[in-house]
Amino acid sequence: MGKKTTSAALKPRTAKKETLPEKQARASEVTRRLRETYGPQKCFLNHRNPFELLMATILSAQCTDARVNMVTPALFARFPDSRAMGNARLTEVEKLIQSTGFYKNKAKSLVGCSQALVENHGGEVPSTLDALTALRGVGRKTANVILGNAFNTPGFVVDTHIGRLSRRLGFTRHLDPVKVEHEMMEIVPREDWTEFGHLLISHGRARCISRRPDCLRCELADVCPRVGVTVSTERPSKVAAVVAGKTLRER
Repeated sequence: MGKKTTSAALKPRTAKKETLPEKQARASEVTRRLRETYGPQKCFLNHRNPFELLMATILSAQCTDARVNMVTPALFARFPDSRAMGNARLTEVEKLIQSTGFYKNKAKSLVGCSQALVENHGGEVPSTLDALTALRGVGRKTANVILGNAFNTPGFVVDTHIGRLSRRLGFTRHLDPVKVEHEMMEIVPREDWTEFGHLLISHGRARCISRRPDCLRCELADVCPRVGVTVSTERPSKVAAVVAGKTLRER
């Protein structure tokens, strides 16, 4: 039998007013502690080159990274590059990616994006934000994933976990991902943008989950205003699993 979870009511908090330098100092401490907790970080989507990362990131919309990583080996074995994917029949792509959800639209994006790579970029993935966001199925979030992980160009990605934790930590009040991105880019040093995002994702999966986060044992408890959190649930730690590289489903 696993350990039981226990819940505790927490006093509602609001973020105190901080200057930008104060937020920057606190973000630096958050980064230091999460590095100690989760160790070196890498992209959670398995890939061998920029093309595979681009296709995998498009597939990750409304889907877990674990599911995408189950689908992509067969997909890339059949369509290993932009030319092969661009010439693919939609029905064949749909069959391979069906379990990721919204597979008809995603198949159109994969094929259409690949065709644009061949027609406009010699089959290669471009390395600028403007060129990436001009591709079918690619928004700012996807573009920043590619820039940070394929080209080592710092980009601040805002996904579900990063947006949630940025607000709970009192770094931003915004709900709009683009506004969160721009505000966090002022708080976190440019050279840490990509890693900081990976660290927040790991913490969001292991400790600061969406419903009933484990604030009582959180590594950031004394530097987090836990904005909007009123109930904490102490549960068996998922930190070791995340450190081991396992992708956990949010609960």
